[in-house]
Formats: sequence, structure tokens, C-alpha cells
Amino acid sequence: MFTVCLPGGHQRPRRAGPAPVDASMRPPEGASQAVGSGEVEDRRGGSAITAGAVGRRPAPGRTIEPGEGRRRPERKHAYRHDLDGLRGVAIALVVVFHIWLGRVSGGVDVFLVLSGFFFTGSLLRRAESTGTVAFGATARRLGRRLLPGLVLVLAVVAIGTVLIRPYTQWTESAAQTLASLLYYQNWYLALSWSDYLAADPSVSPLQHLWSMSVQGQFYLVALAGIALLVAVVRKFGLASALRPTVAVVFGGLAVASFVYAARGAELHQGWNYYDSLARGWELLAGALLAVLAPKLAVPRALRVVLAVAGALVVLGCGWLTNGANEFPGPAALIPVGAAVALILSGAGLPTAAQPLPNRLLAAAPMVRLGELAYALYLWHWPILIFVLAERGTPTAGIEGGLAVLAASCTLAYLTHRFVEEPLRTGAVTRRADYRRRAGRTVAVVGATLLAVAVGAQVVTRMLPPQPVAHLDPTRYPGAEALAAGAAVPRAKMRPTVFEAPADAAYPSRDKCIADWDTRDVITCTYGDADAERTIAVVGSSHAEHWVPALDVLAREHGFRITVYLKMGCPLTVAAEPMYKGEPIPDCRDWSAEVIDRLGVDRPQWVFTTGTRPRDRTGDETPTDYLEVWSRLAEHGLNVLAVRDTPWLRRDGIRYRAIDCLAQSGDGVSCGMRRTDALDEVNPAAEPAASFPNVFPIDLTDALCTPEVCPVIEGNILVYHDEHHLTASYSRSLAPELGRRLAPILGWW
Repeated sequence: MFTVCLPGGHQRPRRAGPAPVDASMRPPEGASQAVGSGEVEDRRGGSAITAGAVGRRPAPGRTIEPGEGRRRPERKHAYRHDLDGLRGVAIALVVVFHIWLGRVSGGVDVFLVLSGFFFTGSLLRRAESTGTVAFGATARRLGRRLLPGLVLVLAVVAIGTVLIRPYTQWTESAAQTLASLLYYQNWYLALSWSDYLAADPSVSPLQHLWSMSVQGQFYLVALAGIALLVAVVRKFGLASALRPTVAVVFGGLAVASFVYAARGAELHQGWNYYDSLARGWELLAGALLAVLAPKLAVPRALRVVLAVAGALVVLGCGWLTNGANEFPGPAALIPVGAAVALILSGAGLPTAAQPLPNRLLAAAPMVRLGELAYALYLWHWPILIFVLAERGTPTAGIEGGLAVLAASCTLAYLTHRFVEEPLRTGAVTRRADYRRRAGRTVAVVGATLLAVAVGAQVVTRMLPPQPVAHLDPTRYPGAEALAAGAAVPRAKMRPTVFEAPADAAYPSRDKCIADWDTRDVITCTYGDADAERTIAVVGSSHAEHWVPALDVLAREHGFRITVYLKMGCPLTVAAEPMYKGEPIPDCRDWSAEVIDRLGVDRPQWVFTTGTRPRDRTGDETPTDYLEVWSRLAEHGLNVLAVRDTPWLRRDGIRYRAIDCLAQSGDGVSCGMRRTDALDEVNPAAEPAASFPNVFPIDLTDALCTPEVCPVIEGNILVYHDEHHLTASYSRSLAPELGRRLAPILGWW
């Protein structure tokens, strides 16, 4: 299945060092793959270089003989071709799962272990042989390995974004390009709460580079940390204590990171998935293995068990776990343990003496695939996302997936052969200036990307979009065009596609909605703050986006609005609340406190959502909502259960109205068919009949025609993203909302 990436019939001397695994996907130049077996060195310019980093790589199963390099007499060295193959299998699993299965395979977690193992082992061997980790030289070698391929892919993605993606995504793409280039993409995605979705056209083509950032950060921290520990042990004349010292420090950090990750999985998995601190234990597992390897003696029988179990688990991990919802919590012990098992099973042995799974991994096709791993990882995701965006489909299918795989493998080979290898070894041509010219080209392209990305961020911060002021209802009737047949004169749409992201509901602007990581109940007041009558707006952002409409009515009719809001959290008493398939346990505790607070505050009415969309088409009133109504009834509280607004999606794929409009769409073509968005009858109507305190409200006819739910109505843009109303459109709903509320409230 994986040989599609292998250039047919091409046999050439294998160059130094294995192909990248993650942020590097290979050990840094100068690294040995030996596990507990020392390293072979060559002297060039006074610096130690492993035999695997110069000249030809030994053939699979062959150890380096005397005379091919300078060997420490007390140690043996066997090049780990099986770990090259493990890289190849792991990246193949990542690619296959991304393209066809929409799941996390565990391959990235294997990469993390290998990265920590390779890099830490390299630093320790260098420190033990030379007395220093050569901070500057090591950093430069890392740059030569990592940046050329990354810069090339970022440049191609930038061009592809301009040519293929809507211009409303260019600023976001520039921000992610900068984050990827400077290795903080994981934090950028965590802060924007980008859940690690299966591939679809709405996903960023750079989302996969979060793992590069995690590992790049680890390299810098590990390099600085080991350099500091080397200096400390040398100062006290305890050079032999280096490995024990590193083991204690790294072991403590690994335990702390694991506990942190386990807790993070319970509190906020969306953040936890990208968090470098939560991911640290996976890298440190490999690092500790490199530290302790010289002292490990693994019996032959145990090696076989480790090899077989490790190989089976690596292949089956994607089916055994739901990585997007569980990693890097305790469930990640499965792929991490499998990687550790395979490293240990072949430790210190030539390929021919290793267990069968290791020998299979050391086969030439697997080794060759491992060489292409870094470039293949870089290319496959943006190609897949661009293909899905062009086709407008949620999946690539068999034929489309094979085309994506073939294109990814071809570009990976070309990148490795003509970009990575020449800059690292001077291969391909004997002209002395080739490497210098290639290096200058990469530097110029990288500097250009950096300048453009930084420039875009500066402009965005200097000229941020502003919320739209109140619009003239005669020119911008909005919802009244549907609800009351108001005339719609010719006028420019407001907010524009650039203004829309800022035209959110007031609580979001005022920071009066608890975010994903905030457990506290935050309350704010709108409308007539001095009024005695109160409506409490409670729940998620889909209750929040009615606040502008209610605020208009509150100022007109003299009542107060108090908000109790939390992102992604409709009022719930469910044991395990979910949002986008992810557990949000804070929501349950937050909801319980809010219900108790409402019982004390005693608002006249509680305004909240009474329905939510189903996964594919239509909407529903979950059973959990009925339990909330019962709890509120126990407190003697009346409920206004508003039908949720349509969520923009096609074939289950979310999309932003502004992106569709930027690609020459219009209000109708960018909208949804009403039958796809909503059931024919309000799902809350029937169950509400059993609750005397619950009054369902349905304003669908102020959002949709009988056939379609448009994204522009009455010259006003309806949505500022995929499913939240613009504040401008919400205000235009006030007259119709007032007509629906008047007979229920009796306040006007």
C-alpha cells in the first residue's frame, strides 16, 4: 500500500541521516540512531560527525566495519534502518487516515517519541565526546534540515491560497503562515480553538503544521536545557553524572507533563491537543529512552514480544482510539508505548539479528519511504485541502484520494531530492556554488514570506474591522423584508465581508461570555439597567446572538437584560456535555451553578435556545433540554425557548457566508435550503406543550423564505461566520421578535 511513494527503479547511494519524522522527522545532522550502542565518528573541522551523517549510509543489516570511521573500542554501533522504516509506516498511516478515514492514526505521536529519542541521544553523545552540545552549530544544522522544505511548502500554499481560496481567508492564511514559519502554529490554533477536524474544505491547509511547532519548541528547550546541565556537571567535575542528571530532570518533567495532559483532556481537549506542555511527555518518553539506553539489556524473548506487540499497535492504533478527543492524555500511552517497544526491540543489534518486525521495517521500500517522511507530511495535507475546496466535497473518495497520494509522494520526492538533500549534503550536482545558490533562494523566499505575513498582521492590527453602527431601517430593513414585506431599496450590503467578523453580539465584544476555559459565571446587564422587570439570556453563543434584538426591545419597553453565557455551552444537565463531538465537562458544572443562580436572582423570564441542529439535516430538541426545563420549573421560572437559527453547511461541511460571497456567490446561492437547515415544524413545540412554564418561539420566517435561508436579507448580511447572526441582522429582528413576545410577556 505504501510503495506508491517509491520512485520506480531508482537506486542511488543512501545519504547521511534518516529522513525527517516530525518537525524534522529525522535525527539532526550528526545524530546516531544507536540505542545504547555508542556512535561512529568522523572528524571534519574538529567537530564530531556520526558516520551516518557523512558519505554513504550502511546497507540494511550491515554494521560499520573498522576503517570506515573512528569507532570507540568499547562500543558497538548498528545503524537502525528499522527506525527509518517505522517513520515510513507511521507517516503512511497519517496520510492514509487523513485522506480516507478522517481519524487520527497515532502516527504523529510515534514521531514525537522518535524525535525526542533521536535529538536527545545526539546531544548526549556529542556532550560526552566533546564536552559541549555546540548550541550554535546544532541550531544551524537543524535549520538546514527543517527550513528548506517548510519554506517551499509555505510558499506554494501562499500562492495556492491567493489563486484558489476566497480573499476573505487571506489574512488568516498570512497569520498561520507566520505562525508556522516561526514555530508557534500550535499555540495559534489553540488560542483560536481550532479543533483537529477531519479534512474538509473549511479546514486550514496549514493546520497540520502544529506538530512541527511542538517539536521545534522541544528542540530549542532540550538543546538549551542539556547545554545548561552539561555546564553544571562540568563545573562540579561530575561529567559521569550527566546522564543521571538528565534522567532525573527529564523524568520529573515527563511526569508533570503527563499529569497536566491527563487533566487537560478532562477540562478542555481542544486546547490540550495543541498544547506543547501537554505534548511534552511524549517527546520526553523518547528522550528518556535515549538517556537510559546504554544501561538497558533486553532479553531476546522479550525483544520478540516487544517487536510484535509494538508493530501491531502502531498499525491498529487509529482504530483502537479516538485520538482527536483523547490525545495527548492517557490514551496516548498506546502509540507512545508501541514506539518505545519497537525502539527497544532492536536496540544494539544489527538488522539481521533483530526480530522479524524490525527486519521488515528495515526493508528497502520502508527505509526509502522513511527518507521521504518529512516532505510527505508537509505536502499531503495542503494538497488534500485544496482538492476538497476545489471539488466542494467533504471527502476525496478512492480515485481522488489516490490522486492526492500520488501528487503528495511526487512532490515529496522532488523536495527531498532537489531541495533538502542538496542543502544538507551538496548532492545532485558537483558545482560548488549550487548549495550556496539554493541556500540563498530558500533564505530569500523565507524572508519574503516573513515580510508579507508580518506586513499583513501589522495592517490588520492597525486597521481592524469595526462593528457596524445602527443602520437606517428604510435602506436596510433586514428581517422585516421577510417578516413584514418591507421594501428593499438598492443599497450596498452591510456589514461588508470585511466588517462582518467584528459585527458580533455585544457580550462577545464586552467579554461578557465565558470562554472555553472559564468555569466562572459571568453576568452583564443590557437594555434598561434601572428597570425592575428582567429577562435572563442564558446558554451558549446561540442565545447570545439574540441580545442585540432584545436590547432594542428592552430600551423601548423598559426591561433589563441579564446575560449568563458560556461559549459552546447551551444550558445543560447532561453528565457529559459535548460540542462538535468533544466533551466539555465545565459546561455541566457551569450550567448547574447558573440554574442555582437563576433560582436566587428570580428573573421574570429565562430566554434560551430550545432546539439545535442535527448532524446532517434538520433540527431537534434534545432530551437534555427537557430536563433543563424541568429544573427551571422547580425554581418557578418561565422559559422563552427560541428556535435555533440555521447553521450554514453543505453535505455536513460548515462554511462561512463571507467566503462564499467572496467567491462570487450571492445571498441565495450562498444560503441553505430550508429543508436542509430545519424540520418543517419547530421540534420544541410538541415537548413544550407538556411544560406550562415553557413558551416556544419560532422566528424562522424572519430568517428564511419557504425555499431557502439566505445569507443576505434586506441588504443586511445575516451571518458573521458559519452560524452566528451579525449584530446588525439581530437588531433588524427586533420588530418581529417584539410581535411574538408581546402576547406572551404582556409588557406592551
